This record gives sequence, C-alpha cells and structure tokens, in this order.
Amino acid sequence: MTLEEAQKQVDTWIQTVGVRYFSELTNMAMLTEEVGEVARIIARRYGEQSEKESDKQKDLGDEMADVLFVLICLANQTGVNLTEALEKNMQKKTIRDADRHHNNPKLK
Repeated sequence: MTLEEAQKQVDTWIQTVGVRYFSELTNMAMLTEEVGEVARIIARRYGEQSEKESDKQKDLGDEMADVLFVLICLANQTGVNLTEALEKNMQKKTIRDADRHHNNPKLK
C-alpha cells in the first residue's frame, strides 16, 4: 500500500465507520498517547526497564500502526500529502546530511 492509498483508506474508514474526524487537537493528543505506548514497549523490551507480564503480550507493530493511523488522520485533516511531504523531507535530509553521518566518529 502506498502512502496515498493509505490516506484514502483511512479517509474512507473515517467517513463510514468513524463517522467523522476528531478535531486536530484531539488527534494530536491521541498521537502523543499512541507514541507513548510505542515508547513503553521499546523501553521495556529493548531498554533497561523490566517488562511487565501484561506488556509482553503487546504487539509493537500494532502500536506503530496506531501511530501511523492517527498521523494519517492529521495529514488528511490538514491537507498534507504524505507522499510529497516524505519525498521532500528525504531530499532535505540527503542534502543536509550528505557527509554528516559518515564523519561522525560515534557511528564508526
């Protein structure tokens, strides 16, 4: 699925199942909440925190998909074409960071 297809699929879902988009502020709060759930799994599963039994059943991919879903909602609401935005962002990073990471002694 392309980003464009994902944006269309989320919009269709919102219009049919979800009734309407939540406000941008509500979705921003939801995005923060979903990112926190991803952070919790990463911190416990891959970091130094011990993982609770209840957290071991959490599906990292599903939580990441929740983040992506809300991000797509925000993009749709604010008129952002994620394909164009990502392409432009990758160009910016490529120009800005052409030598930056290769010259970073921390990464060697």
